[in-house]
Amino acid sequence: MSSPSYRATKSGLAAEAHNKVADFGEVVAEFSGGDLTPLHEGAAGMASSTVEVGRWDVLSKYDPDLASEALEWVKAVTGDNISTSGDMDNFWEILKDGQVLCRLVNAMQPGIIKKVQNSTMAFKCMENINHFLTAAAQLGVPAVELFQTVDLWEKMNLNAVVICLHSLGRKGAQYGKPSIGPKEAERNVRNFTDSQLKAGEGVIGLQMGSNKGATQSGMNIGNTRHM
Repeated sequence: MSSPSYRATKSGLAAEAHNKVADFGEVVAEFSGGDLTPLHEGAAGMASSTVEVGRWDVLSKYDPDLASEALEWVKAVTGDNISTSGDMDNFWEILKDGQVLCRLVNAMQPGIIKKVQNSTMAFKCMENINHFLTAAAQLGVPAVELFQTVDLWEKMNLNAVVICLHSLGRKGAQYGKPSIGPKEAERNVRNFTDSQLKAGEGVIGLQMGSNKGATQSGMNIGNTRHM
């Protein structure tokens, strides 16, 4: 007697697959205590937590005293009647549109920014910030002490803005303006003539050894002992 043949249908295969998924779900529920949160949601939650930790780390570096000192300097240079509170919200509100920053660098070097945008539209404000960053680099702020536009506009890293202002503030004296902190050292270039350089080649400095000739003074090896 021949064995019975079974015809596989799409509906039959689908039902079988559904039953297997249901069985797997019961096993997962048993080991997870009934929590069937999809794995991708868990991964997204972990990523979100990592971002929040990084965000908190950046915010914790913000120093209100340094921010206040920076605003005091900005006020002194520009003459603008601004609040110098180091509160994070106040610091951001004053600088976020970039207008004060543009006036700051123009006060240090007139005309370094040709046009300051007075609009409150986002792209106009970010244009002001970009102009300020370009000018700050021209005035001597190192690239590592500049900030990104979003650090200020989106309030991502106001500590970086404080660092940039302090770096620029240390150069104030070079442009006839008040400075933040001690005055930066200036280059002291010495120019020597060829004759002076050649004369220096024949000089033996004391660093190369004693300037006295070698003698046996004080040595008594082989000398007769006198009683």
